[in-house]
Amino acid sequence: METKRAFLAIVLSLLILLGYQYFFLPQQQTIEPTETTAEQTQQQEPVPALQSTAPVKSVAGAIATPDAPVPPAPSREGRDIAVSTALYSAVVSETGGGIKSFTLKKYRESLAKDSGAKELIKTTAPQQLPLFFTWGEEPENAAAPLFLADTEKIQVSGSDQKLTMHSLLPSGLEMTRTMLFSENDYLIHLTIDVRNTSGEHQLQGAPYLAMTNRPFSPEDEKNTFVFIGPALFKDGVLEEIKPDDLKKGKQTRNGTLDWVAYENTYFMTSVIPDNDGPSSVHFGLTGEDTISSVLSGDMVVLPPGGQKRYSYIIYFGPKELSTLKTVDHNLDKIINFGWFDVLAKPMLYLLNFLYGFVHNYGLAIILVTVIIKALFWPIAHKGMKSMKTLQKLQPKMAKLREKYGNDKERLNKEMIQLYQTYKVNPMGGCLPMLLQIPVFFALYKVLLQTIELRHAPFMLWITDLSAPDRLFIGFDIPILGGIPVLTLLMGASMFLQQKMTPTTGDPTQAKIMMFLPVVFTFMFLNFASGLVLYWFVNNLLAIAQQYAINRAD
Repeated sequence: METKRAFLAIVLSLLILLGYQYFFLPQQQTIEPTETTAEQTQQQEPVPALQSTAPVKSVAGAIATPDAPVPPAPSREGRDIAVSTALYSAVVSETGGGIKSFTLKKYRESLAKDSGAKELIKTTAPQQLPLFFTWGEEPENAAAPLFLADTEKIQVSGSDQKLTMHSLLPSGLEMTRTMLFSENDYLIHLTIDVRNTSGEHQLQGAPYLAMTNRPFSPEDEKNTFVFIGPALFKDGVLEEIKPDDLKKGKQTRNGTLDWVAYENTYFMTSVIPDNDGPSSVHFGLTGEDTISSVLSGDMVVLPPGGQKRYSYIIYFGPKELSTLKTVDHNLDKIINFGWFDVLAKPMLYLLNFLYGFVHNYGLAIILVTVIIKALFWPIAHKGMKSMKTLQKLQPKMAKLREKYGNDKERLNKEMIQLYQTYKVNPMGGCLPMLLQIPVFFALYKVLLQTIELRHAPFMLWITDLSAPDRLFIGFDIPILGGIPVLTLLMGASMFLQQKMTPTTGDPTQAKIMMFLPVVFTFMFLNFASGLVLYWFVNNLLAIAQQYAINRAD
């Protein structure tokens, strides 16, 4: 029986740990791709009553009509407007008005000495640059208008700085983009005014703000542990849309949107509609990895001289919980720890709180481990004492097996009576491990997703607590690259812990338990070194606790 239980424990541990990513990744809502017909569009997008008797033209129609004026060739090349704040450097293109580059000054692409600042823009075509805006024509079909900016360079220092850009389309629609930058936050306030300057006909159209993204780094395409792709927060619910689902066709979401974003493990680009009322967002996939998120609004009619303003709040930056909470609009909901959110977020707060004192996330993880161990100390102590008592009862249990080996019912009855007499629980030794499993997974999620640990050094060869630990020795070791020193120490400590743990007297079970450290060592090889550090320190504390119990007996 004990052997079967041991086998079952190992199998369950493996299933839980290895199957965690599959089962605990954010669940997707399966929604069939929406195909919006012209008739449906007409029903869902009421057109306001006309205030003028002038003929109505859509912006696209105005451009396509043979009688419409032929768009003149651009008389100049669009300039790149450089914007610099304390947190980022951006480049806004006059061709199309989108953001051509957005680098984060506090974050680097990699740990390489010559690595530059983290770049969030990976597209180049004007129509695919984030924040490309069109009115009356969907972005994928629209030409990129040429804007004229009121400055060539903005250095934000102290008070907020404004960038204003104008463009007049052949349809007579004038677009004015205004972007407001602040020195010490990642928010950009974007307002777009559209005005009908034709003087002859009304213009009919709807606004489209496009955000096209590609993976922020090459590693994103290999990352299967954390969600990477478009997400939105609508009607109080976070939804993450799998890029693979977009291969089947475009998808549309309607409702009251708090925000729409593209995210990877640590960074995000997002748009917050700053208008009341419902909006629509359309998701599409181009090629292998180019994802567009197009935010649209209601169709309106602009009479001659009429105008309309659209407002958005832009956040391009790190997925840092404390920063996102200051933004409000539920933007912090994008940090999703899944089922373990209730444990993970307090653990993250504790980790950051301790970091404020020790200024080293490795030390902060050690302190968190000590605190968690202290909380579980009484339960673990009771379990270890129970295992020790069970070990002492082995001779009595062996006699019962010898006496009632052919009568299972009587043997179980005598065993239960023996347990009750000595007040031991044969499952008591497993309880501390079971209770720690949710804590382990919560910490696993925190260490896997928390940007605070990205490139955070600990000591010696551990220069990134979010990456597997490797000691490089001048040449690549096949598969591993370097020596996983901390992981090997973790496995050794687990082996020592198993050696000190009282056994039930079953030699087969003892061999299986001694094999467990080997299994865990292989499993931890590619885990974040911060998680390995937690498990290693936890093992050391368990060894100390077991040593104290053994000494007391």
